[in-house]
Order: sequence, then C-alpha cells, then structure tokens
Amino acid sequence: RHRVFPVRQGPEARAIAADVKQNLEKIRHHGKSADGNVKGMLEHSRAGSGQKPLVDLNVMADKFLKLSYHGLRAKDKSFNAELVTHFDPDLPKVNVVQQDMGRVLLNLFNNAFYAVNQKSKTAGADYKPEISVTTAIENRQVIIKVKDNGSGIPDAIKEKIMQPFFTTKPTGEGTGLGRSLSYDIVVKGHGGNITVDTKEGEFTAFMVKLPVA
Repeated sequence: RHRVFPVRQGPEARAIAADVKQNLEKIRHHGKSADGNVKGMLEHSRAGSGQKPLVDLNVMADKFLKLSYHGLRAKDKSFNAELVTHFDPDLPKVNVVQQDMGRVLLNLFNNAFYAVNQKSKTAGADYKPEISVTTAIENRQVIIKVKDNGSGIPDAIKEKIMQPFFTTKPTGEGTGLGRSLSYDIVVKGHGGNITVDTKEGEFTAFMVKLPVA
C-alpha cells in the first residue's frame, strides 16, 4: 500500500520555507567567513616572509612534479603515469614567494594526478595516464602549463572552478580551496594570471603566467 503524505500549506509551509532560507543564509555567511579566514592566514603567511627571490621555475616545477607523483604512489602503489616535461632552457628566473608558488604548483599537479587516476579506474586498458609540464617565455611573461589527459571539466562548471569551496571531488576528498588560493597567489600575490583550457572526457590544461621583472 502506498502511504499518502499530506502537503503542508499555509502558515506551516511558510514557516518551513523561512527556516530553509535562513539556514541557507547562515551557510553562505559562514562560508564567506571561513574563506576570509583562510585567505587572511595566507596573507599573514605572505606578509611574514614577503621575500621574492629570483627563482628558477624549471627546477621548482620539476621538484614539485616528482613530489606530487611519489606522494600519490605512496598511497596507491598500482598507480602509474607518464611524466612529460618540456622545460625551456632559456627560461629567465622570476621573483616569487617560493612557499606560495610551491603551493600553486603542488595543487596543480595533485589535481592533474587525481584526474588521470580517477579516469584510469573506469577507462579501458588502452588508456595511458599522462601529465605534461611545459615552461616558456612569451611577451615578458613566464608560462607554466600543466596538462593532463583525464576526464576534463564540463562546460557547465568550468567558470566556477576558481570559486572558493567549489570542488568536483567527492565529499571528504577536497576542500574546494586549492584552486581559489592558487588564483589569489598568482593574480593578487604576483601580478600574474591563471587560466584553464579543457575538453570534457579528454583533457584539462592549466596555464600560469608570471611577469618577468
């Protein structure tokens, strides 16, 4: 037998709707507050060092690429991926806060490895996970491109991926702050730019551009 539940109407329905609306406002408020706190800590960290020495981004990118790869391999021995690097030998050094830029690179690499690892669980035997890292100099800007052949990002959410607390990972596997903080570090902290090119089901490529002094 099917049970029929009465539809609430009138004052009771309005009270429930008001409660839902109030709860959503609280969630939005606390979300913004948490975002502000995290970014405040980041600014405090940056202010604490404030040093932007000249850094070889080829060396830094290679270091964090291997760190990210071996970190994932430590958790999952069955995971393998081809690492392809195209480092411009004439890449000029740039002034960066090393700790902050290290966070950006590690976030980009971790996300790339996550994407190909997830795809490898459902793709056929012919699928070969690959992460490529390219550096170049163009128009007085140093470019770092991180590309993976994972599942890509759907067009419907591509514009949201830099927003705080937005994540495509399952609950408990991502905070949704990595890309947002990376954006702030690159754009607000270093006067650069970060963009994404992606095709659902095929690839994702993040491009970081930093000005040369």
